[in-house]
Amino acid sequence: MKGRRMLQYYLIAGLVVLIILVIASNCIVYIPNEKLGIVEKKWSGRGSVQGGFIALNGEAGFQPAVLRGGFHLFFPFQYRVHRHDLVTIQQGTLAYVFARDGLPMAPSQNLACNKAANDFTDVRAFLDNGGQKGLQRKIMREGTYAINLAQFVVLTEDRVYALRLPGDGNINSKGEVVGSLAAVLEDLSSRGGFRPLVIREDKLAVVTTHEGRSLPEGTIVAPVVAGDHRDYQEPEAFIDHGGFKGRQLQVLVEGTYYLNARFATHEIVAKTIVPVGFVGVVVSYTGKEGNDITGESYRHGELVGDDEKGVQATPLLPGKYALNPYAKKVIEVPTTNFILKWQAGQVGSHELDRSLSEISLITKDAFEPDLPLSVVVNIDYKMAPLVIQRFGDIRRLVEQTLDPMVAAYFKNIGQGKTLIELLQERSDIQERAKEEMRRNFAGYNLTLNEVLIGTPRAKQGDTQIETILRQLRERQVSREQLETYKTKEAAAVQERILREAEARASQQTSITQSELAVKIAENNGSAAVQKAIKSAEEARQMAAGSADAKRKLAEAEAYQVAAIGQAQAKATEMNVAAYGGPELQFQQTVLMRFAEAIERGQVQLVPSIQVGGSGQGSGSAIDAFMAMAVKEMAARQLKQEQPAA
Repeated sequence: MKGRRMLQYYLIAGLVVLIILVIASNCIVYIPNEKLGIVEKKWSGRGSVQGGFIALNGEAGFQPAVLRGGFHLFFPFQYRVHRHDLVTIQQGTLAYVFARDGLPMAPSQNLACNKAANDFTDVRAFLDNGGQKGLQRKIMREGTYAINLAQFVVLTEDRVYALRLPGDGNINSKGEVVGSLAAVLEDLSSRGGFRPLVIREDKLAVVTTHEGRSLPEGTIVAPVVAGDHRDYQEPEAFIDHGGFKGRQLQVLVEGTYYLNARFATHEIVAKTIVPVGFVGVVVSYTGKEGNDITGESYRHGELVGDDEKGVQATPLLPGKYALNPYAKKVIEVPTTNFILKWQAGQVGSHELDRSLSEISLITKDAFEPDLPLSVVVNIDYKMAPLVIQRFGDIRRLVEQTLDPMVAAYFKNIGQGKTLIELLQERSDIQERAKEEMRRNFAGYNLTLNEVLIGTPRAKQGDTQIETILRQLRERQVSREQLETYKTKEAAAVQERILREAEARASQQTSITQSELAVKIAENNGSAAVQKAIKSAEEARQMAAGSADAKRKLAEAEAYQVAAIGQAQAKATEMNVAAYGGPELQFQQTVLMRFAEAIERGQVQLVPSIQVGGSGQGSGSAIDAFMAMAVKEMAARQLKQEQPAA
């Protein structure tokens, strides 16, 4: 019984010792699926590694292959397996690889090359195909990788994957990166190298590469690489196609790019925007030597083609352009009309006249006014490169050329005019200035549209010009008053004429009726006279054939005298009725007064007793007297009317 119990103790002890020996010998190794095993060979019949760090030919040392999840059998006490996490790179990030073994880099290299193998999961392929030690050009994208961490140190955004080795100055006992590798990690973090480059709208990235050939002397920007390097995302292709290190002419536009921050750094800048109303004159600092295309007549510089160095002849029209600002400078030139104001404190919309002020004149009569002035100018877009080649920029053109030229022109004008003439002839001076200055501006490839001259004004504290102006205003007011008085006088005369015409028109009816009455009376008297004459003529003709010619002739004459008297009496009566004749009225008045006197005095004009008479009384005598008086008046009236007839 006691022996059996002792045998059980020996068996258990032997089993424990066996388990301890198995564990200690590492002949059976288990690797979880989320980890990997890095194999270290402790001894080998082939000896130790003679060159390098990884044992590629079965020597003692770290083996190139890694172990994945599961059980693995090894020869006892020959191997040591280091378990480590799989390398995990988060979505939207990238990682950098540092190789501990490989070929050394050339002196001109900053990053190690892995062009042939192009893989970090196969250590043997990396080393057999000339992989170099050091920080690699190739970067790793998101995902999970089984990488031999004895050969490679993987730097990600959130942690460092590495197998700590004795005497390794880059990884401490806590697995933290120290030394030179820590400086690299800090540099990558500061550059945002663990994140892809994302370029937003209206932005671009100017790239500077740190690998490649050196730039030729005199070149400040590396030319565009002929081959495809996928926008600097494949450094090996960039170098193989002859890329130069330094700031690159080719820029990156909107998009996402996975760049090795140690190979290519970037600077985000805005796109070049040429606004509406402007053109952009391109001054290229890079390109091949150009041929002047301005011709022999233009001697102020050279214009070159689009891919040549210098001021390019073709301007950029309004729009957005992805231009490298370190390779090409774009100078905006306005093509719409812009105003230059020679007025202190006032500037145009383009602010090219910020330093301009009024032009100081000296007139012919020794006044010193300041002349405010504005000119309207525009530049033909095809002429914009010529202007820039000649003056550098528009502000320099305005300040160093147009300002002194315009000032000198108007100073010459002012010296030949008195202050009054300068004020009164402003319009003529303005028109003449526009024509003459237009030719001058055309010599600078500019188009002058308008010259606008303001009113000359006195300098601060000068009152003489204001006195002259006040006198001119008073003189003008006097002229206007005089003209007003003349106008009022003419209006008064016209008003009097109008009133007379209105009065005449209102009496026109009465005047017309009177004139018609006079005409009727004249016509009736003339008709009676003509009738009497005709009757007398007929009577005389009838009497001519009578035997008693004398008697009949006497009778005819008597009848004629009677007819004429009657006609004259009738005409006189009509004239008296129409005109109210003063002579007839006077005679009538005399006769009436005579008759009244006789009647009142009862005077007998003839004897009351007549001898041998016909027996007629005094009434017959009066009647005969009256008849004789009437006959005499009729004869006198007829005598007055005969010359008129």
